[in-house]
Amino acid sequence: MLSADISVAAEEWRDLVPDVENHCLKTLVAASAAIDQENRSLAVLLDDNAALQDLNTRFRGKDKPTNVLSFPAPPLPPGMPDLPDGGPAHLGDLALSCTVVRQEAAEQGKNVGDHFSHLLVHGLLHLLGYDHESKEEAVRMERLEIDILAGMGIANPYELE
Repeated sequence: MLSADISVAAEEWRDLVPDVENHCLKTLVAASAAIDQENRSLAVLLDDNAALQDLNTRFRGKDKPTNVLSFPAPPLPPGMPDLPDGGPAHLGDLALSCTVVRQEAAEQGKNVGDHFSHLLVHGLLHLLGYDHESKEEAVRMERLEIDILAGMGIANPYELE
């Protein structure tokens, strides 16, 4: 099963999504099972606009807050086994802004918990190497997001925008 170290740095998250840590973990576990990535670990930072803007500026050169950032773990050196002890391989880190998630959900007429789940799935796919830089990549990634979310009973997020 996927394991996640979830850090709630902005208390607003607790008001925004009931039982936010459990919601986050359930989403990530369901998503990782749907794409056969169960023996993995990741870290999730749930923070605010200021923190996400700082990270976005430092690591992407974009001086603005954003909804989710993904920081994939560096690949293991060639020839090195995944993990000798059989423990979960670390995929990387995600960071999400409660302010942006709340604003986007309101603007797009989405349930905030469903939007949060979508962004977690989106970020997880980035950690696994999926991207949306080209039209073909975007279609592939969005189709996977839609399928994973449907398996959790969440409507197609792209039809609601």
